[in-house]
Amino acid sequence: MQAETEILIIGGGLAGLTAALHLNKVGLNVTLIEKDTYPHHKVCGEYISNEVLPYFEWLGLDIENLAPTLISELLFTSLSGKSIKTKLPLGGFGLSRYTIDHYLYTELIRRKINVIHDRVVQINFANNQFTVATINHAFAAAYVIGAYGKRSTIDIKLNRSFINKQSPYLAVKAHYKADFPNNLVSLHNFEGGYCGVSKVENDRLNICYLANYERFKKQKNLLAFQENALYKNRHLKAIFENATSLFDAPLTISQISFEAKEPVSNHVLMIGDTAGLIHPLCGNGMAMAIHSAKIVSELLHQRMEGKISSRVALEKTYTLHWNKEFKSRLKMGNVLSSLLRNNKFESLAMNTLTNMPFLLHKIIKQTHGKPIKISS
Repeated sequence: MQAETEILIIGGGLAGLTAALHLNKVGLNVTLIEKDTYPHHKVCGEYISNEVLPYFEWLGLDIENLAPTLISELLFTSLSGKSIKTKLPLGGFGLSRYTIDHYLYTELIRRKINVIHDRVVQINFANNQFTVATINHAFAAAYVIGAYGKRSTIDIKLNRSFINKQSPYLAVKAHYKADFPNNLVSLHNFEGGYCGVSKVENDRLNICYLANYERFKKQKNLLAFQENALYKNRHLKAIFENATSLFDAPLTISQISFEAKEPVSNHVLMIGDTAGLIHPLCGNGMAMAIHSAKIVSELLHQRMEGKISSRVALEKTYTLHWNKEFKSRLKMGNVLSSLLRNNKFESLAMNTLTNMPFLLHKIIKQTHGKPIKISS
């Protein structure tokens, strides 16, 4: 027997959890499916721009009680050893996915939002309705939101174009105990990748890096790769050599794709990393995930109230909104990544930014948004 819901969300990460809270707040019937239980760690930079704070307040979320680290400055370093520091236009905060995802999940439970821990195996759309099968359940839904992350077997079933292309990247993340400024997020370029470093709650230092897989697999293990690749950036070497890991082993994920994705695929409305992934050196993926949840939730609310005339109009409107808000940010991320992978361009860029630091401020604004406004 199928369980019926107005809106079904596949994936309980930052975007999916936020969308569920929003849709519930405006009175819609929503069910969220997440394959894992909470809390759990995720590979993530764990820095969130303050642009999300007005939206969190509207959702009734008390982030301050989670004791986030308040971040106001950015340090960028190059492989050549040069560095530049600037104030972040809006600032941000550091919270681990372990803590914030679990907090959002407990809010769903407190607000009696239906959460199913299961794995989706099939999505079908016919006669203007979705049927979604999991290992243990079946669902019927008017609308489906895809919030299942960077890459999934669901993408194969939906025949999304990016999933058939090999990606050259893997990502590694761990928490450490180290002496590091609380108010700083630092981004470090190394040959074949980038590394983000910043504090999260409980005085933990999050270190997360993206690396070229071909270069990585030439090394014996993670430690060898860090010593032979990351340590060539002297700033990174100093951080790692004075840090003690709090994980038994770092978390890793591979096949991270920065290929263009569709905000709507087979009538599924995609949000967060499922819709598009920004390069980590831009440091704003978490805020983008949250913002995309807000956009899709507002439009679904309008559709349910009859302010958007049809499913086709909804999908077109969402695609337009998503592209307007995020497409240029993703493009800027790709451009910056291409420049910094080239040693000559990296040196020229660092010299230019050192002489004209206001340019770094402009680049940050290009990859971050303005404080999120609420219209519904």
